Amino acid sequence: MDSGKKTEEFYIKLKAQLADTSMWPAPYLYKFIVPASAEKEAQIVKIFDHLGAVIKKNASRTGKYTSVSINVRMKNPDAVIAKYKEVAEVEGVISL
Repeated sequence: MDSGKKTEEFYIKLKAQLADTSMWPAPYLYKFIVPASAEKEAQIVKIFDHLGAVIKKNASRTGKYTSVSINVRMKNPDAVIAKYKEVAEVEGVISL
């Protein structure tokens, strides 16, 4: 199975879970692991710019990675998934 198909299946399942478990619009917590780089962190922050997001960053013990938690009110499951896809374009970022 190619990874693109697997990714789309993941997003379809996520959309169904989000639709079943929340009344939209609703707050959503994104969590990402980012290589310790001001540039990469800025790219993530820019994606959530102008949404009223609360962003918290924590450096790893070794300083190689940064945990980025973003709490933001989203319109619907499609909006949540769209942001995940935007973040996926940033090299080296792991979505949790």
